Amino acid sequence: MTTTSAPAAGTVSLFDSRPFFEKALLYGVQYGLLDQAKLTEIAADAPKGMVQIARYFGSEFLRPELERARDRIINLVSLHLQTASAGDLHAAATLLRDHSFLSRSKAGSDMLKALIVMPQNTHFGMNERGGFSDRHIPQLARWSLASFAEVQVELAARLRVARVVDAALWAADQLGLSADELQDFEPDAEAVIRTALLARATRRKEMPDWPSFEKMVAALRRKDSAAVAMALVLPKNLPPECTEVVESARQSVLADLPKLLDARLGVRKLFDQTPAFMGRYFWIEDALSEVGQHDRQRSGAWDKLTQGLGDDGTLLTLFVCVAAGSAPKTLLTDKSAAALIRKMRKTGFQPALATEFIRNHAPEQHQVDYARLWQDFVAEAQATLLSSYDSKFSDALSLMRRECNVA
Repeated sequence: MTTTSAPAAGTVSLFDSRPFFEKALLYGVQYGLLDQAKLTEIAADAPKGMVQIARYFGSEFLRPELERARDRIINLVSLHLQTASAGDLHAAATLLRDHSFLSRSKAGSDMLKALIVMPQNTHFGMNERGGFSDRHIPQLARWSLASFAEVQVELAARLRVARVVDAALWAADQLGLSADELQDFEPDAEAVIRTALLARATRRKEMPDWPSFEKMVAALRRKDSAAVAMALVLPKNLPPECTEVVESARQSVLADLPKLLDARLGVRKLFDQTPAFMGRYFWIEDALSEVGQHDRQRSGAWDKLTQGLGDDGTLLTLFVCVAAGSAPKTLLTDKSAAALIRKMRKTGFQPALATEFIRNHAPEQHQVDYARLWQDFVAEAQATLLSSYDSKFSDALSLMRRECNVA
């Protein structure tokens, strides 16, 4: 009795280049899964489908278009069958038996359309919104003739990107940022995840704008690196399909900690001006919020400088000191007022210095009024303050006592 042995090591196997549809069709006939009625149905449906495809991509009246349509419909059915059956010919033949040929062509087309609209890049600004539309038809024309191996490689790459994007969408949602808002801001998905991890480590509940991001980093810098590393944990409610992506982002944040926690590096300089960190983390670009924060900081500094006083005497005392090139004060003694007058007459009185001081330090909503107050004072007082006829400063001191805070 003869036995069939397995091919010896080194034996070259034959490569079967036939379309997967043809392999499944022949398998189904050979093993009785497809009868003559099914074959007749396929033979009738195929020409209809070819005409529809030729019309969709160009014209059904041109022979080259019809020939390409034949290749496309066979390939579309093949792509669907091989994907749905995982390469199992019995399963593929069963699909042909239970469904029409045209429906398998449509299933293949739908599969490619879904592939085409999947994100290609983790940067939200580089991905199109919405589903398949007419603008995607040229891409479908290309992919409808691609091999199964090409489609699988592209699908694997886009699935990796999609997992990162989905994890970013989930992380943003946890911090109150919707998918539409995230699309509008156009960050990188991994940057969103990294920031979400920092926010969780500092117990923040909202996606930060820039002032909040600065505070978040400052809070982390008050802790030692070991404590920060321990706080960087995966959320307990993290969907299982996001775990690998978020863990990868967590590891990258841990690698960033030496610079992130270095208090010698300004936060703005590190995250917004250092090439390796630019775009690596995400914060909401809210110009109004930043202006508001800036205004609050300026107002706080101004209130400290003026001790919360806003009367004309306090302001003019401050401005006269600055115009004389002295340290700003809001209250002068007779002696210090005389010294100030002496200095103005010796080294000069520069009203522009006070005007610039107002522009750089006063709250914006008051700058126009303060500048007008100062200009009116200069117009009336400059001649008296600098008069060479007032050698004992009598007139100048009287003016200072009347207009400024001189005790």
